Amino acid sequence: MVAEDGYCLAIDQGTTGTRCIIFDHEGSKVSSSYLEHKQIFPYPGWVEHDPLEIIGNMFEVIKEAVESSKIQSDEIVAVGVTNQRETVVLWNPETGQPYYNAIVWQDTRTKEICEELKIQGYDESLIKPNTGLFLSTYFSGPKIKWIFKNIPKVLEYSGLGKVFFGNIDTWMIWWLTGGPKGGSHVTDYTNGSRTMLMNINKLEWDQEILRLLKIPEEILPELKPSSDKNFYGYTREDSIFSSKIPVCGDLGDQQAALVGQTCFKVGESKNTYGTGCFMLSNIGNSPKLSKEGLLTTCAYSFEEGKTVYALEGSIAIAGSVVQWLRDNLKIIGSASETEKIAESIKDEGSGGVYFVPAFNGLYAPYWDSDARGIICGLTSFINRDHIVHAALESICWQTRDVFETMARASGVGLEILKVDGGAVVNNYLMQLQADTLGTKVVRPKFFETTSLGAAYAAGLAVSFWKNTNELVKLWKKDRIFEPEWSDNKRERLYIGWKEAVKLSMGWLKKLS
Repeated sequence: MVAEDGYCLAIDQGTTGTRCIIFDHEGSKVSSSYLEHKQIFPYPGWVEHDPLEIIGNMFEVIKEAVESSKIQSDEIVAVGVTNQRETVVLWNPETGQPYYNAIVWQDTRTKEICEELKIQGYDESLIKPNTGLFLSTYFSGPKIKWIFKNIPKVLEYSGLGKVFFGNIDTWMIWWLTGGPKGGSHVTDYTNGSRTMLMNINKLEWDQEILRLLKIPEEILPELKPSSDKNFYGYTREDSIFSSKIPVCGDLGDQQAALVGQTCFKVGESKNTYGTGCFMLSNIGNSPKLSKEGLLTTCAYSFEEGKTVYALEGSIAIAGSVVQWLRDNLKIIGSASETEKIAESIKDEGSGGVYFVPAFNGLYAPYWDSDARGIICGLTSFINRDHIVHAALESICWQTRDVFETMARASGVGLEILKVDGGAVVNNYLMQLQADTLGTKVVRPKFFETTSLGAAYAAGLAVSFWKNTNELVKLWKKDRIFEPEWSDNKRERLYIGWKEAVKLSMGWLKKLS
């Protein structure tokens, strides 16, 4: 079989659910399947997932996607994965049983661990220069430390070779390649760079940080390229695939979207609108540290021991603010309603209302774990529609905060912003984004670029696609949103947003 006649299968394991998409050589979707998983909130600020539910859903969506595609599993030439980053699983490699629920990237239980390390000066002296990250509850390292401190069996078993750590990509690849029957314990540089344990300059685990957090290196996965021509491993013939297929692509979800948007040139940027909102800008082969609240991260790696870097602005709450309106306030029935509701607002903006959704603190560029969500500017004139509009605006204003910081840090004027993710189907939101930025917003024909990026990484490893130039030719735009607001209106409303952010910051400290 000629490689171009086959298919690539991508698994996108996100914060709210798991998706499987099968792509042909043109990068077109052949079939897909999706399942949500349960969100677990044991205490305020704690967010967990059931790792076994995630794996069960992964195999189920693979099965459904393959069956609905009408293709045979031996026609699939490669498997790639992409994942919610920073979410931690520790498990017993002999049984496949997790020692604790997955602690999700949004979880803030490690605040005290991080604050203690900050007081000792490790943020600026060690963490930032070696990892490109800030000391934050966001990342994997403090979560691992919390599990070691609070789950006695983990500490006991780690010295016996009975503890594996992985972010969700590692957990998935281990099961895809055999699980307890010899599964591969690996991760790629992009996911490694989100653990706060990897030295992004050397592309290896940082021994000094491991000693600081008292995390044994033997529990960590092997670091690999995002597209591995040597393969991470193969699916088992007695598994759901019924054939040996190379598993050879792995990217954190935001880096996968950067690849899916074919941002292979320095300065090319994308913003993904999912549970959170994540803007990445390609900065080339050398890491550049930001002094203004941006992260430096591995963008993608198509060769052992080498990587391309990106600056990243991470926003914790974006699409999930709409989910909160639906599930908590119950003022909308579905996310799709928000476009029509927002369009119905006749007065300027949201009638003077600002909504800062700092449910678990603020991420870039503020990095304030003590911030909490607020809705301000309320009058007796305000109704449900204004609140919904303000929620959409919050996504756009947060993006502008990051966009401006990104332009200053990179030294490159960002003339366009490529966008992707589930929320970009909302035309009103995308126009609002162009208006708040004063910049063109470009939407691709295929919105789910995260899955596409994982497929590209896997396909490059088996020469399904020959090189990145071939991928660039496959990328097609759907629509360009041009800014329509006047400069005066844009700046005046942005000043109101900045004042609202100030009110939300340090909220917990104000009450203590």
